[in-house]
Amino acid sequence: MTQAERLMFLINYLRNENSELKSIDIPAQDTARKRLFRSLMNIRPPKTVSKEFLEVQDAYLQEECVERGIISLSDIPLAGPGIYLWQGDITRLSVDAIVNAANSAMLGCFVPCHGCIDNAIHSAAGVELRLECSRIMEGEHSMEEEHSMEEEHSMEEGNSMEKQKADEPTGKAKITKAYNLPCRYVLHTVGPIVHGAVTRQDQNLLSSCYRSCLELAAAYQLKSIAFCCISTGEFHFPNEKAAEIAIQTVQEYQKENKNGLEVVFNVFKDSDYKIYKQLLG
Repeated sequence: MTQAERLMFLINYLRNENSELKSIDIPAQDTARKRLFRSLMNIRPPKTVSKEFLEVQDAYLQEECVERGIISLSDIPLAGPGIYLWQGDITRLSVDAIVNAANSAMLGCFVPCHGCIDNAIHSAAGVELRLECSRIMEGEHSMEEEHSMEEEHSMEEGNSMEKQKADEPTGKAKITKAYNLPCRYVLHTVGPIVHGAVTRQDQNLLSSCYRSCLELAAAYQLKSIAFCCISTGEFHFPNEKAAEIAIQTVQEYQKENKNGLEVVFNVFKDSDYKIYKQLLG
């Protein structure tokens, strides 16, 4: 199949599995078709899918990944001891783990083509990521069953073994496979939502997000992790204060733990790049 043929197959599959979507017109332009496919992925609930769909989806998303361009740690200059600063799309990073700023439902963003990082990561990974997140929240833990590295810790370290009836708490972290992303794993953390002035609790919870991800990465013996700007944007944490907390928490962790875990601060906006650049010296 060509990419165009794969795209049409995927759109038709997702459209036909839901009777309410069968009447949706498929646009003629490739860009519009890509947006439609992403939208159909975004609104799709976590449920199993056919092997054929996964084969076509994986081939399609992996080629899209290559076309976006894959960025390795060696492509990024050091910004400090064990710390890197990179501006761009986090779904391009070939590191051991990237961090997703998740919402408390932990199922990804259901708003079609929304601009949040949660949406971007799930869209680039494919439909299996939402399904694994759902299984984690239901206590099934598919990743743990497939996790065979003897020296790595059990999923109990990061993913509670009991059925999680409540929403994901703020400041913790969960780990999943990355599927069609160039990284190996995705760490999901829910940051604090700021209402008005930033409180001490907000600051502590944001710091906990970073530390929880670092500790979970270390438990899996990962060597590199890329953080997005957790809680900024949709969750209204002031960008400069969030950056200060992020850098301070990472630097304190690296001083306390000589495990060689390298950290990428990934930013998207020019304003965030300037903030991190200044704070990192």
